[in-house]
Amino acid sequence: MIVRKPKELPPTRGPESGKRLLELLTVLDKLRSPDGCAWDREQTPRSLIPYLLEETYEVIESIERGDQEELKEELGDLLLHVLFQVKLAEEREQFTLEECLTAQAEKLIQRHPNVFGGAQVDGKSPVNQNWETAKRREKRRVSRLDGVPRKLPSLTRARRIQEKAAQVGFDWSHVEPVWDKVREELQELQAAHQANDIDALEDELGDVLFSLVNLGRFFGVSAEDALRRTIAKFEYRFRKIEEELKRQDKTPEEATLEDMDAIWNRYRNKH
Repeated sequence: MIVRKPKELPPTRGPESGKRLLELLTVLDKLRSPDGCAWDREQTPRSLIPYLLEETYEVIESIERGDQEELKEELGDLLLHVLFQVKLAEEREQFTLEECLTAQAEKLIQRHPNVFGGAQVDGKSPVNQNWETAKRREKRRVSRLDGVPRKLPSLTRARRIQEKAAQVGFDWSHVEPVWDKVREELQELQAAHQANDIDALEDELGDVLFSLVNLGRFFGVSAEDALRRTIAKFEYRFRKIEEELKRQDKTPEEATLEDMDAIWNRYRNKH
């Protein structure tokens, strides 16, 4: 199989993009310099982790809101943190930006033999299998489940674990058994509650959540995204409760559940 190298690929960006990238790198160099910013100079790869996570989630929120101007800004913020991590690695002589970019381009080419090597595949599943096989070989992974970061949000990690197992055939062929599993886990959770078994309650609640993630996977719905959307709805409606009670010179503590339910129900279909 002939694999094209990154340098043989046609350019997809003009020189202006490269100039802007170099400009950003120059600004970052200045911030890290002795006469730059004290805060930027004291940062380490670990100290930047919370900010990297925050920017990642701000990108996700921008995408979900469909706000393109905000997305443009948040992607720039995220790119800055990626370049900041590379800058720190360069200062420690661990790797360079050029090495990072070259390795990524070569990896994409190697993992897409259907695009760059002439391999024939039908549909997305063989492509995904080729990708996972290549990753497992490159990183010398033992289990098919290796490689899913433990720091991922639990609902997202559960789905990725399920997807990896499904790629080797450990999966139901249709959705009905998944529904059955959800009902079974709910019954076991109820039984643990009735028995007042605290340890079992935690286990069974986890099983219910895992089975619901799996159900969402069969629907093509991300449980993480769905829960985030529901949280946003709850926040919107609860804030409306607070606003209306304030207009009535009441606090939530002073209102009855019936009062709050009545306001909640008025906003059920408005967000």
